[in-house]
Amino acid sequence: MALPACAAPALGPPLQPERGAPARTTCPRRHSRVEAELAASRPGSAAASVRAGPPRGVSLAFNSQPLPDKPRKASSSQAGAARAPLFALLPRGRRRRMHDFRRRWDLGYLCRALLTRGLAALGHSLKHVLGAIFSKIFGPLASVGNMDEKSNKLLLALVMLFLFAVIVLQYVCPGTECQLLRLQPFSSPVPDPYRSEDESSARFVPRYNFSRGDLLRKVDFDIKGDDLIVFLHIQKTGGTTFGRHLVRNIQLEQPCECRVGQKKCTCHRPGKRETWLFSRFSTGWSCGLHADWTELTSCVPAVVDGKRDAKLRPARNFHYITILRDPVSRYLSEWRHVQRGATWKASLHVCDGRPPTSEELPSCYTGDDWSGCPLKEFMDCPYNLANNRQVRMLSDLTLVGCYNLSVMPEKQRNKVLLESAKTNLKHMAFFGLTEFQRKTQYLFEKTFNMNFISPFTQYNTTRASSVEINEEIQKRIEGLNFLDMELYSYAKDLFLQRYQFMRQKEHQEARRKRQEQRKFLKGRFLQTHFLGQSQGQVQGQSQSQNQSQNPNPNPNPNQNLTQNGIQNLTQSSSVKENQERQKQSLGHEQGDSSASNGTSDYIGSVEKWR
Repeated sequence: MALPACAAPALGPPLQPERGAPARTTCPRRHSRVEAELAASRPGSAAASVRAGPPRGVSLAFNSQPLPDKPRKASSSQAGAARAPLFALLPRGRRRRMHDFRRRWDLGYLCRALLTRGLAALGHSLKHVLGAIFSKIFGPLASVGNMDEKSNKLLLALVMLFLFAVIVLQYVCPGTECQLLRLQPFSSPVPDPYRSEDESSARFVPRYNFSRGDLLRKVDFDIKGDDLIVFLHIQKTGGTTFGRHLVRNIQLEQPCECRVGQKKCTCHRPGKRETWLFSRFSTGWSCGLHADWTELTSCVPAVVDGKRDAKLRPARNFHYITILRDPVSRYLSEWRHVQRGATWKASLHVCDGRPPTSEELPSCYTGDDWSGCPLKEFMDCPYNLANNRQVRMLSDLTLVGCYNLSVMPEKQRNKVLLESAKTNLKHMAFFGLTEFQRKTQYLFEKTFNMNFISPFTQYNTTRASSVEINEEIQKRIEGLNFLDMELYSYAKDLFLQRYQFMRQKEHQEARRKRQEQRKFLKGRFLQTHFLGQSQGQVQGQSQSQNQSQNPNPNPNPNQNLTQNGIQNLTQSSSVKENQERQKQSLGHEQGDSSASNGTSDYIGSVEKWR
């Protein structure tokens, strides 16, 4: 391409034209982009300070040498011409080909192209696979192979959504323990929330015979009155969790006030400044740390009504509740808790008005605590209160001389303690089991007629479950807690029998309500049926009487209208009177033959419909 003659003096020797390009001899200044760029490259010109950018679609990195922000001074006109962008001197077709070549080798463009084509191929293959599956399943109804462009886009969108959901699921739930990956919800549409929580069979075979009064626990607890719920908290039985449920997770007219950073909550009765709950999280350890049955029965009345005169004290009902746990798991959990430094030194162990002496209740350790003790040392201590703790805390210790072991033989003492614990547990207003959280919630709600806000959660993984013991150690723990083992077996049997009894009673009550509703609907239908028949008979009789009285029609239409209005009024009044008579004599009319036939036909039709 030859440059114009007017641009030759600025460039010195003229550039050689390309082969096959026509020579240009004229100088169209307004239409020549080459002259503008050459003029901008002159060292003394005003346009030299403003550097023209590359053409549209060409980046600055295309040239081998980057252009500086400020143009340097050139020593000659050729240096200024050398700084001119050579890309602008190329023909338009060649520039377009070079631009397309650069786009093809762009990394981002290649990635996008590969991704688009890969997804398109994946969608195409999936379309054929799904088409083959649907054609085999649905036969001629499937027409996936003849999908149009919209269906292809929809299928591609569904595949992308599925892949995105899989990626999100892997980020949110990478493990196999995720609740979203479990298939229990798909096995049964409405699973029973009270299914067997210990993974045993749902059918329970009772071992003990209990009376109806032992199984039916319905406490008439009036929160606005003077009754009091007393929670007996045994160590490491899940009592802390249940105690929090009582103050934070129960529906009340006046909920407990729990402040941030404080363990105790204020649980007042509606309209009174008096508590309805005696527990760790409402009144604190008012009778000592983890007070037992012996301490609570003698301490709670004095603490609640101690400031009042004996004559002014109300007749309260103290409803005792507690939570039990499997003895082996509870024992291991207490050992781990003691190993971390727990001592329960603040426990008073008051019995018969006095605490035990150091000879009656020796200590198993000499330092400040028993932290870091091994399991063997924990089991070897003969004075360890962790042994048979549940029986000791639920029994009346005054029957065996409190902590004085010389009052009676050990065998007789154990028998008395076990029977006392069973009796107290059976007569308690409520007790639950740690291994059955949902059933515990159900029985508490049915017993006290109080509902919880959110359901209880069953935690099968605890600190005790993480302790690996062999069969020999487990048998030794069971031997050290043989009284607790027998008490827990008794409590579990009673607990499950109460649960089954309450569920059966609930089903019977629901069945009785349905039967009463059906009877009510049948009565309503029979009443409306007979009333309709009587109304039809009365209307027929009145019409026949009117026709007999007026055999000749009246040629006057106005007179006919007035007569019809009067007849309608008299008929409506007679119908109302007949309805009242029908209500009064409904029982007598049902004894008639026609009524009996109608009743039998209706009942037969209802039974057939059912």
